[in-house]
Amino acid sequence: MIVDLLPLVIYDDKCYLCSKFASIVHIFSRNKIPIIGHYSKEGMKIKSEIFDTNYDSTRMFWFVTENSAYGGRAAIIPLVWHTITSTKNRPIIGPFPPTCSKECKTIKSFFVRTTSLLCNSEKIALKLG
Repeated sequence: MIVDLLPLVIYDDKCYLCSKFASIVHIFSRNKIPIIGHYSKEGMKIKSEIFDTNYDSTRMFWFVTENSAYGGRAAIIPLVWHTITSTKNRPIIGPFPPTCSKECKTIKSFFVRTTSLLCNSEKIALKLG
């Protein structure tokens, strides 16, 4: 059940830079936050419980708690706060293989993804349980 995994991070596992970001979150969270790919079997199941069927959740990474799903820029502060304050170890779903073409690893891609992170932001209230 999704509630047992919360809080968790959902990231684009078909993007090289996003996979690197997930690895960094994994290192800094020290097993406190499960990290799940958008396109993984677990990710698809979790997203179906959180988002409407016609909603494109792959536009940004998500930090999901019991009460809210924070996307993109809105997720940064809650993610950092939880990483600093949480003491519970959680099951980690990984590894984070970078699966993309070489175009994904360019400087231009880095700036496009960074701009996307800074421009996209959303918070969705959740009622899980």
